[in-house]
Amino acid sequence: MTPQFNFMVLAPLRADAEAALSSVLSSMNASAGVADPNNGIVPFARFDRLHFARFVVLRAPEGDDISVYGLPRRDFPPSLAFLGDYDGPEEGFDGGFMKELVDAAGPGLRRIFAFCESFDADTDLVRWMEQHAAKPSARYVNWIGRTVREIREDDALRHALSTHWELVRAECGGLSPQQLSRRLLDFVDGERQSGRLQLTPPAATPGGWQLRNWAHLIGVPIALLLMTPFLIIASPLLALRLRSLEKTDPELAPRPGEPELRSKAALEDHDFTNQFSAFGDIKPGAFRRNTVMFLLWVLDYAARHVYNHGYLTRVQTIHFARWVLVDENRRMFFASNYDGSLDSYMDDFINKVAWGINLVFSNGVGFPRTKWLLVGGASYEQKYNRFLHRHQRPTAVWYKAYPGLSVADLNRNTRVRQGVDQPRMSDKEAREWLSLL
Repeated sequence: MTPQFNFMVLAPLRADAEAALSSVLSSMNASAGVADPNNGIVPFARFDRLHFARFVVLRAPEGDDISVYGLPRRDFPPSLAFLGDYDGPEEGFDGGFMKELVDAAGPGLRRIFAFCESFDADTDLVRWMEQHAAKPSARYVNWIGRTVREIREDDALRHALSTHWELVRAECGGLSPQQLSRRLLDFVDGERQSGRLQLTPPAATPGGWQLRNWAHLIGVPIALLLMTPFLIIASPLLALRLRSLEKTDPELAPRPGEPELRSKAALEDHDFTNQFSAFGDIKPGAFRRNTVMFLLWVLDYAARHVYNHGYLTRVQTIHFARWVLVDENRRMFFASNYDGSLDSYMDDFINKVAWGINLVFSNGVGFPRTKWLLVGGASYEQKYNRFLHRHQRPTAVWYKAYPGLSVADLNRNTRVRQGVDQPRMSDKEAREWLSLL
């Protein structure tokens, strides 16, 4: 199994560079916000391990949100974020995927990063990117181990099987499900021998990653167990502090303007999958910062070991997501790649896991008021939608390696592939497998 990893480079822009940068980034697109895979600056299609990538400019919300607490503005200059999700191994910025990226797109990356502070013609690109790396506090991968190559091969397999299935079904109506599936599997064998179908066996799981994953699987519960006595003793004080803050924290969710909504909507729905980028302040004080850090730590554990094969709690439309704390944990960046429209994405969370949204995002400045971190918040649909729109940042360039394929498509294709790799199928198993075609 090949695990998935991610990268993010975040650097402040030079003064008055944003307009020129926007022009360069726009030239990489085939349509508004959607990359031309073969653009001449960062030719994403060359990287056969890259799932998603984006460039987005992060800026603090207009209106200086933190001032509602009577605190002085904490400056955050407009900053460029370059991030992506790829198939391992993870080998740092001087090896593996990042070396491939620099080798193939070094001149284009230099052209883009030249708009950032501390970057000039003599800068060591790899070292500079490493110095400006931003690691996520939590990340989600829809199906750990499913590579770009597998996704493409499995889709080609299902299309070939679906086409041949129409012929087999018309000619062999009296055969049992097992016999029909055998005919189709014989067809796959022939296609593979002729070279028309490629079904690459999964790579061995990297030993180092597996050891770290097991250590993480065991270590986090042990750490939580050791923390339990403190949490039990401190829980009354923590609960009182939480409710005191929840009752007094101001909401900040003004109605967004129509021009703003239209400009963001123009970047969406060019594919069945969309992107979402959001950035905002964490509520002031050590209590809120420590709370969000702890909850992201738990969320990362759940995403890594529980919700790692097709769904995040009850939501099944997210490909990849990440939560990144920046600016000394005073601000958070959230990025996701999801299926459907933004409205359906919001509704999915509101209707299914509003409590999960509240746990993390209620620690953000202006979030609709919650009770005990779980109740309210995102359940106030109008306020929550306005809060999200206020913090959404337009993604300048977005790349997806397998356009047109949803999470549901990927999961179905994976099950088709599993049927091909299965030595024998019962009548029931064969019938279920045939239904996928």
